[in-house]
Amino acid sequence: MRIPLDYYRILGLPLAASEEQLRQAYSDRRQQLPRREYSQVAINSRKQLIEEAYVVLSDPKERRAYDQLYLAHAYGSERENNPTVAVENRAADSDSIESQGLSIEINPDELAGALLILQELGEYELVLKLGHPYLTNNNSTGVQAGKTSETSDFSDTDPQRADVVLTVALACLELGREEWQQGHYENAAASLETGDQLLAHFGLFPKVQAEIQADLYRLRPYRILELLALPLEKTAERKQGLQLLQDILGDRGGIDGTGNDYSGLNIDDFLRFIQQLRNHLTVAEQHQLFEAESRRPSAVAIYLAVYALIARGFSQRQPALIQQAKQMLIRLGKRQDVHLEQSLCALMLGQTEEATRALELSQEYEALAFIREHSQNSPDLLPGLCLYGEHWLQNDVFPNFRDLAKQQASLKDYFADRRVQTYLEQLPTQPETNYEGSITNQPSHSPTQINPKSYRSNPNVVYGQFPNIRTHSSSSSPTSPTHSPNEGTGLDMPVTPVSGVERVSRSNNYYMNGSARGGVPSQAQTPRRRKSSPSAYSRGHNREQQVAAAKRRRRSASRGGNAKMRLLWVLGTTLASLLVLWLAISTTVKFVHNALRPAPTLQDPQLSIQINEPPLTIPERNSKPQFPTGNLTEATAEEVIQTWLATKSAALGPNHEIDSLENILIGSALTQWRLIARQDKADNRYRKYEHSLKIESLEIAPTDQEHAAVQASVTEATSFYENGLLNQQKSSKETVRVRYNLVRKPDGWRIREISVLNKES
Repeated sequence: MRIPLDYYRILGLPLAASEEQLRQAYSDRRQQLPRREYSQVAINSRKQLIEEAYVVLSDPKERRAYDQLYLAHAYGSERENNPTVAVENRAADSDSIESQGLSIEINPDELAGALLILQELGEYELVLKLGHPYLTNNNSTGVQAGKTSETSDFSDTDPQRADVVLTVALACLELGREEWQQGHYENAAASLETGDQLLAHFGLFPKVQAEIQADLYRLRPYRILELLALPLEKTAERKQGLQLLQDILGDRGGIDGTGNDYSGLNIDDFLRFIQQLRNHLTVAEQHQLFEAESRRPSAVAIYLAVYALIARGFSQRQPALIQQAKQMLIRLGKRQDVHLEQSLCALMLGQTEEATRALELSQEYEALAFIREHSQNSPDLLPGLCLYGEHWLQNDVFPNFRDLAKQQASLKDYFADRRVQTYLEQLPTQPETNYEGSITNQPSHSPTQINPKSYRSNPNVVYGQFPNIRTHSSSSSPTSPTHSPNEGTGLDMPVTPVSGVERVSRSNNYYMNGSARGGVPSQAQTPRRRKSSPSAYSRGHNREQQVAAAKRRRRSASRGGNAKMRLLWVLGTTLASLLVLWLAISTTVKFVHNALRPAPTLQDPQLSIQINEPPLTIPERNSKPQFPTGNLTEATAEEVIQTWLATKSAALGPNHEIDSLENILIGSALTQWRLIARQDKADNRYRKYEHSLKIESLEIAPTDQEHAAVQASVTEATSFYENGLLNQQKSSKETVRVRYNLVRKPDGWRIREISVLNKES
């Protein structure tokens, strides 16, 4: 069978590679080992293909012939104009070149090794294209595109079976990660699920399967956002997104639960995810979702359910939902300042006096200032409250619902609706609600109701005014509400704030008019005069004389004290005057001295520093490192190599920063070191390096300024750790001569190939 590979790609070499580079690449490829899950059959097959490539390219005659074929394929459009290439191509059409690409012939038992090489080169789609037919043709039940049967009839005697399954699964894993990075989350999930189902079908490599499943768990929030952002007509896909959301909430134990859904999101991150998600959900979807979540119970879900009930009740003219939201707010009232929402709910239910009382208890000072400002010419706060209610619905509530974002909020249209009028007419007269923290010694009366019939008789009612307000009087005192303010919540902590719906609790110190909220201070009590008894008069004139003498002594002492205070005040004033005079004289002398002294002359050039800008450009956090650009010198070459050594230490270090390799390596070097780093991470091992570097030579062709070769002497001290413990036997210190092939990219120089020339010690 034929495999779309060529000998240069197998060894990771360019067409113009020297013999020394060829030998070094061959040595490096033989020493590199794949994941430890691979069997010796796959490793030997891979090694055999590497040796075959080296044998062909190391023989000058065979290499020239192969290069002719290679060039004939690379410049296929020019074959007709090149007689030499055309002759060679006609001779090789039957055995070396396929019409669709350059390929090599392999034996069927070398398939595992060939797929392994393609996997190392990042040709994941080719691995799937070649591996799936092989598994399908050798498995009577079939494995196609992630669809597997429950039982497998795959021959257990096939020595390549496990290796092909592993390579295809790893290709699915890497392809899924590439799709993830590109933002194609559903495609990434499809690739990962294919690999997961393949391994589950054959019952092989549970560690690799766990790695794939971990990526699937971390991918779930991204999939949910992508699916729910689809048009509403995509009902099946959006239903799948809602199901994934239910799965995550079940694993976490609710929006503010502490369960582990393996997504890597902490509580704050998950709350931000929910807030971002709300913009993709309709009001009906949020109502159903958050009302169900509020029964866990969840304080955050209760608050989000209140918003959904108010939005749906107002937009769909269902005041019963607003009444339900009002009852849910009572459950939150003890631990959170929700009086403003309670006031708005009462307003939309026509309970204006109750709305005013709730508003007086609110600590939302900005909202209260807005309401007072727009109620200046009114005996009450209803005009401002109505205007604020419309603004609140339009700017704070509706934008969080996908189907209400562009809808206008009008209280006039709401109250003019016959369904709303009918409900408000049937709304029973309820006693005054005792809000948390309200004053208990208020007069006993029932809340004022809006007469919905007034909108029928006067549809052009002036905005903010409620005509025909009727007051239901009652002689009985108000009774306590039937529901406890915190009944049924089961909460013992405040609501975790959510961006966009966060209610900031403020101190309850002032009424709306700015007066103190504490208890009204009692009047100063005047001491009551005791009636004199007859025995007091019988004590005679001596007592009166004693009292008069005592008063004279107190007056004399008071005059003496006042004299002392006046003396101290005079002394203090004199000292202060002297101090001010001394400061004035010294300031004047210094000013005259500075005016007469010539100003110092600044030397050019002067350093230009502004207080509003840093003298040096400060890189942003998480920004990619900046690499040297322009022509390559020994200094910039040394900087590039130092960057590589630091990146190597990070990628193979305890944190396994594998993605950083893409910032300095490309091509075969990136493939090689990425494989090494991933193997170390999988085997729970890491290394710590200490490097010293000396640049020996820099080679740049005069006709090609885009490529360069740097030869350097590198001293590397390695501390090797396995399972967190230092392995002294595998730790080493050596000095090697290394050749680096560099390529210029738009953002700087990158290392394409790394070849060890020899070891000095």
